[in-house]
Amino acid sequence: MKPKEEVTKKRMRKPLRILLKTLGAIAAAIVLFLAIVFFVNVFATKSEQGKIEPYGQHVSVDGKNMNVLIQGEGEETIVLLPGFGTATPALDFKLLIDQLSPFYKVVAIEPFGYGLSDGTEKERTTENVVSEIHEALQQLNINRYMFMGHSIAGIYGIDYVNKYPNEVTAFVGIDSSVPTQPGMDVKFPLKNLELLKKSGLLRLMMNLGADPYTGLAFDEKTVEQMKMISFKNMNNDTTLNEMDHISSNFKGAQGLTFPKDLPLLLFVQSDNQDVAGWIPLHEGQIKDSVHGKVITMDGSHYLHHTQFKAIAENVRAFMKEAK
Repeated sequence: MKPKEEVTKKRMRKPLRILLKTLGAIAAAIVLFLAIVFFVNVFATKSEQGKIEPYGQHVSVDGKNMNVLIQGEGEETIVLLPGFGTATPALDFKLLIDQLSPFYKVVAIEPFGYGLSDGTEKERTTENVVSEIHEALQQLNINRYMFMGHSIAGIYGIDYVNKYPNEVTAFVGIDSSVPTQPGMDVKFPLKNLELLKKSGLLRLMMNLGADPYTGLAFDEKTVEQMKMISFKNMNNDTTLNEMDHISSNFKGAQGLTFPKDLPLLLFVQSDNQDVAGWIPLHEGQIKDSVHGKVITMDGSHYLHHTQFKAIAENVRAFMKEAK
């Protein structure tokens, strides 16, 4: 090989070595970053377990513990059920419960996988979810009640009131889901969501994202508890299984309607940019009701975070009319 050619090859190999070293350093930095995120999540999760304060009471359902918060001593009972992914239902409903409990006995149920309830390996079909809620109420000797639910509780609720018509006195939806709403046939990336949870990246994303409680009326202690329980419950096996059944649960509810003689009150977000025809969908649900009403409200999907006073006042007025 001529000296000139050898010099040229050496010059070409030098940038390649620099590139490989740079890529190796970047790869090492990424691995180190992911390791730090993983171990921070492990240690934070362990630390938070001792800081989560119990509330409510445990009820034995299907051999597991379901957490239920009961507040108020009114003659009439309201059963509250959360929307999908509301990690800590009883605390999330706190502002509304405080408004309702001077007049009603309020029972906030935390389904399996939520709040302080156990997880379960049982499939999250509507049939199983509804059966478990009913069993919890039976264990508490609660046999007559108004059913009030947020979001996906509209799907479980429409099944529930048809199965137990002699127990439910009214249904109240808080921006509740409608079986025929579009876009619910989507397949969710469950494995990716599970990886986000186990890797600690979900915690990082939640910490870097906007605080969902900013500007709301929750006290600091409640917010702290909700955040810790959210880290514990988000994307757990039970809720991921429920997510996997969302499409089939919506489809299974499409043939159901609310009983005509059941008082039906639906609080609906006035400006839902995500679901076409959101208000007409709810108006369609009450059109055959003997006593049905749709009330539109400004606010996010979680109307009970900001409109808790108006919701409580309208529920009381509506039930007086229904009687």
